[in-house]
Amino acid sequence: MTPEEALIAWHDVENGAYDVDLEVWEALAAAHAGGEPVLDVGAGTGRVALHLAAQGHPVVALDTEEVLLAALAHRAEGLPVETVVGDARAIALGRRFGLIIAPMQTVQLLGGAQGRAAFLAGAREHLLPGGLVASAIAHPLEGFDVSEVQPPEPDLGEAGDVQLISRPIAIREARDHVLLVREREAIERDGTRTLERDEIRLDRLPPATFAAEGAAAGLREEAPLEIPATDEYIASTVVMLRA
Repeated sequence: MTPEEALIAWHDVENGAYDVDLEVWEALAAAHAGGEPVLDVGAGTGRVALHLAAQGHPVVALDTEEVLLAALAHRAEGLPVETVVGDARAIALGRRFGLIIAPMQTVQLLGGAQGRAAFLAGAREHLLPGGLVASAIAHPLEGFDVSEVQPPEPDLGEAGDVQLISRPIAIREARDHVLLVREREAIERDGTRTLERDEIRLDRLPPATFAAEGAAAGLREEAPLEIPATDEYIASTVVMLRA
């Protein structure tokens, strides 16, 4: 695989199967988008964006990775999806939205309070009057006890003739974040095996803290939504902030 193919393949293997939240984003789009495009922040290869577009909701998909968005655009042929390469902490699209979503803990990947403040300020400037920004936050990471967590089963997939295995192997605590460690194994048709390690830093972020940060950015908190846990994923709270 080329580095670009690998980036797409691992993203799909580790994120593509998660679907328990899709009904939440679909319901929010139906209730709040008002026929305008939904801004999907951290869209990746389109797990949420393609689902919403297939339901008839136009989507603007924002991500820092041009390669992932290229894959999304290819998969979205014929669907109302526009891709934009950009950072959630520096949104500058020159347009406004009735609904901005940040699925799958995107706001916990922004590098702490300063990054979240930049995201919220940008989101506020890109909301229509009365518009909504909805952000999923994994919980409970505050008071998180690593010793009580059993790693889930590996994520499996294929890229051409290459078998892909992504194994969660460790969860490491720090004061303000949790480090999720995976071992990625690629097995070629001839049996050649390649191993690499991937780490994701997920900020500890109580939903109440994010709601307060939203208020500081000029947004009004509304009742949150809950996304249930699965065997592979902990539960999430969707913090709802209204312009």
